[in-house]
Amino acid sequence: MNQTVRRIVALAGVSAGVIAARRIATRQAGNGTAGQVPDRWHTVTVNRPPEEVAPEGRLPEPLAGLGDAVEVRVRLAPGGRGSELAARLRGGAPAGVAEAVARVAGSDPRQDLRAALRQSKQLLETGEVLTPDEPPTTRRTLPLELATRRAGGEGRL
Repeated sequence: MNQTVRRIVALAGVSAGVIAARRIATRQAGNGTAGQVPDRWHTVTVNRPPEEVAPEGRLPEPLAGLGDAVEVRVRLAPGGRGSELAARLRGGAPAGVAEAVARVAGSDPRQDLRAALRQSKQLLETGEVLTPDEPPTTRRTLPLELATRRAGGEGRL
């Protein structure tokens, strides 16, 4: 490799490192709490009008069970296609190393919030919380256990 190419590669590596360090520092400085950042809105679209999603201001049980730990809003979905049910953590979410540890340990508060949103959507649209059947195998393996445990807290919305 000639000298010019080496300099370009080195410059690109240093630039990427600086950008990554700035993003981490910005996330960790978020709300002034070490290892915490303000949470983003997590949203699901529910095939029900807003007055059925939160009648008289009462939230669906899965979200109501989170109490004051979350901020919730309900509004008409674009194009009049049901409602948007959105929630976010009031106290912020773990960031950096704390986030990785919390996710692996299953103690990230966003996991409970996402599960509550999924369950609320299911209750409002079908009248029950749908649960998957047992895994199709009778032989329990470590990868299967880890995937099954993780799916309960971080499934797609």
